[in-house]
Amino acid sequence: MDIKSTSNPTFARPEDENLGVAANIAYGFQHVLTMYGGIIAVPLIVGQAAGLTPAEIGLLIAASLFIGGLATLLQTIGIPFFGCQLPLVQGVSFASVATIVAIVTAGGGLPSVFGAVIAASILGFLITPIFSQIIRFFPPLVTGTVITTIGLTLMPVAARWAMGGNSKAPDFGSMTNIGLAGFTLLVVLLLSKAGNAAISRLSILLAMVIGTVVAWALGLVDFSGVTTGSIFAFPTPFHFGAPKFELAAIISMFIVVLVILVETSADILAVGDIIETDVDSKRLGNGLRADMVASIVAPMFGSFTQSAFAQNVGLVAVTGVKSRFVVAYAGIILVVLGLMPIMGRVIATVPTAVLGGAGIVLFGTVAASGIRTLAQVSYTNNMNLIIVATSIGFGMLPIAAPAFYDQFPDWFATIFHSGISSSAIMAIALNLLFNHMKTGNSENQSVFAAGTEVRSVHPDLMIDLTEGDYFSEGKLYDVEHNEIPVATVQKTAAH
Repeated sequence: MDIKSTSNPTFARPEDENLGVAANIAYGFQHVLTMYGGIIAVPLIVGQAAGLTPAEIGLLIAASLFIGGLATLLQTIGIPFFGCQLPLVQGVSFASVATIVAIVTAGGGLPSVFGAVIAASILGFLITPIFSQIIRFFPPLVTGTVITTIGLTLMPVAARWAMGGNSKAPDFGSMTNIGLAGFTLLVVLLLSKAGNAAISRLSILLAMVIGTVVAWALGLVDFSGVTTGSIFAFPTPFHFGAPKFELAAIISMFIVVLVILVETSADILAVGDIIETDVDSKRLGNGLRADMVASIVAPMFGSFTQSAFAQNVGLVAVTGVKSRFVVAYAGIILVVLGLMPIMGRVIATVPTAVLGGAGIVLFGTVAASGIRTLAQVSYTNNMNLIIVATSIGFGMLPIAAPAFYDQFPDWFATIFHSGISSSAIMAIALNLLFNHMKTGNSENQSVFAAGTEVRSVHPDLMIDLTEGDYFSEGKLYDVEHNEIPVATVQKTAAH
């Protein structure tokens, strides 16, 4: 795949802009730093649950970086039938962690996990045509709700990062960590205000570099582990054994794949809305197929289910860099990191608190983008307000109370424990119920709909008003607070 723009200088789509090699590398590296903590979290958790040695966990991490990079290249550059050609970073989906750990601890081990991921992803690939046809059920009402929920559900991640990341660490939530996160946030804001456009767009990357340097000066960063281990290593296929296909594990993983399809659909539509480009059913289907193919191949090298990273959608929104080639270079960097563990160890030295400071801006921007989309929705004489309210509230349940679904069946809890998935499902269902299946709708809408009706004033009543006039306690006043007499009906008629 050749990394070059497919368009002329007057590119038709904003995502086809090619900023040049230097800018692509810089902005691409910013994307890598933003998602690095998330992409290594899954192999770390799974490796510890499986009782692997640090060296073996390192192989899982390298494989996740390598496959994430290849999946990102497929998604951004695209080939016929695969890849949505949008600035989306791919990586290991966190939605699969609970199911993977359950399979491992039940005695299946990693071979059973890899077999379940392969089989479930094949099933997911087969049903992508169904998902690609639901785009007409994703109007701004639904996409705005989902985008807002994505941002809100990511805020707890930013908070944990700002506190240090590891809740069992003695310094978790210390003023040192929170202060470092606050300093990084301040640097992001100051650099964003800079008159130089390049510095403003690179504010996240520069802030993380500056934050890391400050942390090193305070003795909070240890670079000694950078030189420990191999410099170059290629992921070995089936290093942890041939995959095992167990029905129960496959069924559990297929539920996770359904969640991933919903989340990826939401991310594709969200980034399309943010960069203001058209996303049709064909493009959505190409993106979902790329997701599933990457998930099928990933276990062969020691990785897991792949999906788009929502935090990088926020980075696109906050920087305004819409080019898919920038993210393609991020994919190349991920591949290199997967082949060169030493580079991964360098990036791993960035303190989690620094990521937290940047995450507040990134994830908040996602929510703000969703609110901007919802502002395009009409709330007059319809049930759209209650659809938005219920869907966002439903999506916040597992965030506000993580144990909310603990007593539910496993399949149900797996789907709805994701705030993004539960919000998307509720928004789609309520939009269908109230805006598509109108049979049975009451002519007298609920108090929620009535409350959204916009009052209006006839233009004739505005003729004699001037700038600064205001109405208070039944009387009309001018800008100098002098009462203006109101004409009687007879005088008005004569006038």
